[in-house]
Amino acid sequence: MKAVVLAGGYATRLWPITKHRPKMFLPVGDSTVIDQIFAELENDDRIDEVFVSTNEKFAPEFEEHLAETDFEKPTLSVEDTSEEDEKFGVIGALAQLVDREGVDEDLVVIAGDNLISFDVSEFVDFFEAQDSPCLAAYDVGSKELAKSYGLVELDGKRIVDFQEKPDDPKSTLVSIACYAFTRDTVGLLEEYLEGDNNPDEPGWFIQWLQNREPTYAFTFEGAWFDIGTPDSYLDAVAWYLGGENYVAESAEIANTTLGENVHVMEGAEITDSHIEGSVIFPNATIADSDIRNSIIDENTHLDNLDLAGALIGAHTHITNGN
Repeated sequence: MKAVVLAGGYATRLWPITKHRPKMFLPVGDSTVIDQIFAELENDDRIDEVFVSTNEKFAPEFEEHLAETDFEKPTLSVEDTSEEDEKFGVIGALAQLVDREGVDEDLVVIAGDNLISFDVSEFVDFFEAQDSPCLAAYDVGSKELAKSYGLVELDGKRIVDFQEKPDDPKSTLVSIACYAFTRDTVGLLEEYLEGDNNPDEPGWFIQWLQNREPTYAFTFEGAWFDIGTPDSYLDAVAWYLGGENYVAESAEIANTTLGENVHVMEGAEITDSHIEGSVIFPNATIADSDIRNSIIDENTHLDNLDLAGALIGAHTHITNGN
C-alpha cells in the first residue's frame, strides 16, 4: 500500500506567515502538523512508501525538511507549478502523481495540513475491512461551518450522498481530506478527469465515485483541525497544548506573564509584556506589549504595542513611540 500526503497548497489565507513557508511546517507543540502525519504513516507496516506531493515553489523547503528527519518512507513528488493560479486542483495533481510515480496499488491520501485525533492506522483498518473506497468524516456541529466542506450523508457506514460545499447543508457531517482508494479506484482518476469533471476538490471525485461503487465513511469523535486560516491554526495549537504553554529552552522571558496556550520558540526574547493564545516564532523580540491570539513571525521586533488577532510577518519592526 502507498500513501500520498498532499502538501501543494500556497496557504494565501495565512500570509504573510506562509508566504515563504509551507503551512504544513507550522509548529504544534514540539512537532509540526505534517511531521505528526509522517510519524503515523512511518509506524504502519502496511504502508511501504509515502509520496509528498508539493509544488515547485516549496520543493526546496521540503527537500531540506525531509533530509533532516529520521523518517524513511517519505519521498518528494513535485507538481509542475510555482504559483497559485497554475494549480491543477487536488484531483488533477493526484492523478499526475499516480502517473508520474507509477502507483498501481491501494492508496491512502491525506492532506498535510490535517491535525486529527485518531490514529491513521485505525482508518487503514477500516479501509481494509470494507475493501472499498473510504473517507474520514467528522461532525463539525454547525451547518454554517459545513458550508465550507464536503457534506457526507450515510446509510450506516455507506455514503449515499455527497455534496461539495453546499449552500444549504442537510447535516453537519463533513469529509476531512483523508481518503483511501483501492487499486481499481486509483485507475478511475483518469476516467474522471477525461469526463471533464471538476479537478479541484477531492469531494467532486467522491460524489462521482459513490454513484458508481460502494463508498464508505470512517466517522470519529475527538478533534480535527484544517490548518488553513489563522484562527484554525491557533485553535489547533490551543487544543494540542490543552491550556498549557510550550516555551523553548533558549527563549528568554523576563517580567512577563503568559496566559494559556502560548508557544514561544527558540531564541525569542519577551520582556515586560503579556502574551496569551499566541505563537511567537524564533528570534522575535517583544517588549512592553500585550499580545493576544496572534502569530508573530521570526526575527520580528515589537515594542509598546497592544495586538489582538494579528499576523506579523518576518523581519518586521513596529514601535509605538507614543
